[in-house]
Amino acid sequence: MRYDARGKRGFTGLQNCAAAIKLMVMGESLDSIDDYMRMFERTARESLYRLAKGVVKTFSDVYLRKPSLNDIQQLYATHEERHCFPGMIGSIDCTHWKWRNCNVAWKGQYASDHHGTSSLVLEIVASQDLWIWHAFFGVAVSKNDMNVLDQSPIFDKILSGKAPDAPFT
Repeated sequence: MRYDARGKRGFTGLQNCAAAIKLMVMGESLDSIDDYMRMFERTARESLYRLAKGVVKTFSDVYLRKPSLNDIQQLYATHEERHCFPGMIGSIDCTHWKWRNCNVAWKGQYASDHHGTSSLVLEIVASQDLWIWHAFFGVAVSKNDMNVLDQSPIFDKILSGKAPDAPFT
């Protein structure tokens, strides 16, 4: 905790963390934290930045990376052993994530007839142990899963011949 120019004590680490998590989970704007916790936008932004930096530093080596050749072979073996389905390294899924605070100017681009509200399409690839090794948000006007899959970089390395050679049955 630091003291400001007035000699008043600043926020605790727990308060900073709570503000950052509220920003991420609820999709709140920075100035809403001022109303909720009496925390200035700059302090809330710095708290969010520090939390994100800490998460990346802590988990990047294990969870925030693409699978290596060894990882792919292990994923093949585990999936075949568990589900008796050879040649699969994970499941790809697209989900519509409701965007509660979508800008008014963008509402038409992100509106979904199916969901009746603005939403982003999130494409995820995860293994059976919930290691999410690919995530992609669909761009504007990508209202269905096929459009998102078409725009996604998931198959770019395979199509360009730069993917690791991992034979499967």
